[in-house]
Amino acid sequence: MLRLASPDYLLLLLLVPLLAVGFWLAARNRAGLLARFGNRVLLRRLTPEHSSAKRWMKAALTLAALALVVLGLANPQIGTRLQEVKQEGVDIFIALDVSMSMRAEDIRPNRLEKAKFEIRNLIGRLAGDRLGLIVFAGEAYVQFPLTSDYSAANLFLDVIDVDAVPTPGTSIGTAIRRAMESLDFSEPSTKVLVIISDGENTEGDADAAAREAAAKGVLIYCIGLGSPGGAPIPLLDGAGRQVDFKRDRNGQVVVTRLDEGALERIVAAGKGKYYRGTNTQDELEAIYNDINALQKREFGVKQFTDYEDRFQPILLAAFLLLLFDALLSETRSPWAGRLNVLGTPEEEAKR
Repeated sequence: MLRLASPDYLLLLLLVPLLAVGFWLAARNRAGLLARFGNRVLLRRLTPEHSSAKRWMKAALTLAALALVVLGLANPQIGTRLQEVKQEGVDIFIALDVSMSMRAEDIRPNRLEKAKFEIRNLIGRLAGDRLGLIVFAGEAYVQFPLTSDYSAANLFLDVIDVDAVPTPGTSIGTAIRRAMESLDFSEPSTKVLVIISDGENTEGDADAAAREAAAKGVLIYCIGLGSPGGAPIPLLDGAGRQVDFKRDRNGQVVVTRLDEGALERIVAAGKGKYYRGTNTQDELEAIYNDINALQKREFGVKQFTDYEDRFQPILLAAFLLLLFDALLSETRSPWAGRLNVLGTPEEEAKR
């Protein structure tokens, strides 16, 4: 694996085209001064040993040496050993309800934004644990698989909204089974599934899915977002402004209520715990503290652990170019005239 230890130095490569322009302007100015001094052909005959081609060759050597010095300062490194580094942690999958009812505002600013806020806080506290996210409504999809790249996890979390799953409804059982398909049971890590929902399960048998997960050793926690009294579901326009509330076929405003009973049955089958979401408490923090009390198991992560610097041959090449530049004179080589490589003095004077 190749990497640059100090890539910021590559900005100095901007000096190469600037210096090339400087060489061209200097040559143009020199040619102008010589033209004012006398006839160019006559001047070339008075200085037959001078080679303008070599002058440009020396400029090219200087520019190439500068580019190599900058690359050397960036310090290319090569990974020399790939080994498996043992980390301690648990595998945590979060199943996040993104059905339309999660827009209800009985928890501020709404149920979905409160859930995303808690997940961000959880990501900030993770150390060695792997996190994955499933979004579900009438269907369930893996938003991102188990990963310890917490920065990427935050990026995927930011784009989640109630339109993340096009199929309407709420199928908690499908979300549980999707998590089961995404977990690697050949690894010995402790596996946890956290379901964040208002509990209004409209499709599938969530209890059966929870029992199947528990039979494979998966611990299931639930966070219920909403209030038993319920709240209407805002409808928004394209600019994000509320224009109405969701209504049924009779024109009555639909009220979505927290179904704690459904979520409590799931955690009972999954041998976990249930937490009711509030405006002030961070329920995921409580769950994470409970998870930390579990015996964490090791899992392996392959990474390059040793890198060797490779700037030495690059700087050596730059030194050799500069040395050749210093030794190269601007006079014509004796054999150049015989081979007619650079042309006659008159032809070279026109360059």
